[in-house]
Amino acid sequence: MTGIHKRPVDRVEVRAPGPKRGGLGSGVLGDFIGDRDNHGGDDQAVYAVAREELDWWGERLGRSLADGMFGENLTTVGIDVDHAVVGTRWSVGSAVLEVTGPRIPCGTFRVHMAERGWLKTYVAHGLSGAYLRVVEPGVIRPGDVVEVGAAPAHGIEVPTVFRAFYDDQDAMRAVVRAGVLNSVEHERMAAKLA
Repeated sequence: MTGIHKRPVDRVEVRAPGPKRGGLGSGVLGDFIGDRDNHGGDDQAVYAVAREELDWWGERLGRSLADGMFGENLTTVGIDVDHAVVGTRWSVGSAVLEVTGPRIPCGTFRVHMAERGWLKTYVAHGLSGAYLRVVEPGVIRPGDVVEVGAAPAHGIEVPTVFRAFYDDQDAMRAVVRAGVLNSVEHERMAAKLA
């Protein structure tokens, strides 16, 4: 079973789901996470994609992409989700979220998109939207303004972390040096550099 299929709703309640294994799965109440070994948990509580990014892909694919098409819980307008700095906090509705990193595309996403060579094309583009953790639980509604807080001084943007997960050595060094990953991912990446 997959939880990639999303549809617009009138409101979502977000809360910290706990660990990836043994937690609640998604940070969005009522959302389903099909593969809890690889998805969900505090660092992947909410997934955001910019409407502008969906439109960009729609032009290239020759079809309209609806909000939620990439499996995102939050489709934004006018926010540069793809270049968000890890650790930046967003106030949305009554919730506070914090950028944690990129989406790493999986086989379910490939099948869902039904485009030949999709994962290779998506990875080569290098812009993935952003995962967020829930700092303060709350309710988010369509049209709520996303207030972006001050970016941390390290300046590590989501695409840098994305490249690091694909073994770009310079990106890996920058990400490890900044300490922006959770302890498990940090140790794994640091070990690859050793």
